[in-house]
Amino acid sequence: MFFARIFPKLSALIAASVTIVATVNSANSDDAQIDAIRQALSKYKDPYVAVRDLYLSTVGCVYYDGTSEEGHLNYAKGAMGIHFVNLTIQGPPDPLKPNVLIYEPKGGKLELVAAEWLVPLNGTSVRPSLFGHEFQGPMEGHEPLIPQGYHHYDLHAWLFKDNPEGMFSPTNPNVSCDEAQYPLLEKPTKLVEGP
Repeated sequence: MFFARIFPKLSALIAASVTIVATVNSANSDDAQIDAIRQALSKYKDPYVAVRDLYLSTVGCVYYDGTSEEGHLNYAKGAMGIHFVNLTIQGPPDPLKPNVLIYEPKGGKLELVAAEWLVPLNGTSVRPSLFGHEFQGPMEGHEPLIPQGYHHYDLHAWLFKDNPEGMFSPTNPNVSCDEAQYPLLEKPTKLVEGP
């Protein structure tokens, strides 16, 4: 009788312990991967290095006012920054090769704040994911920086600037376009049908 009463409690305790250890190990693994990517991309703190590696500036500093529209990907109020896009990066998302580097204009300089991975809708049959996070979308291109017909998924990672909305939120309220030469208020991006 004693074992009948204690065994369910012991089983539940063991299951909870295994779940906690797996969660901690997974979080530590994700943290290690994020740190490795941050270190690999830190050379791009110098935007001239980014340009030499074919990341080209889109010039406009993108921000959102928090406007919502039905059927659109609605972004929280905040900014992304200036996107430097590398059109030579193709294929499945590679954590060490983001398609986009994002900079914040500050004090007359550009500060690297985030990376972004883009996957064209016609390039995948499943929703992509990195770091255990699914990409957002599918959505239209972000006019005027990315043509409207470029339907894609994307994922942002705020590797170089803390984001109270979370590392993988597309906008960051701590990023500003106030010092940008070309601030660009974008509207919510229209969602499209996926696979």
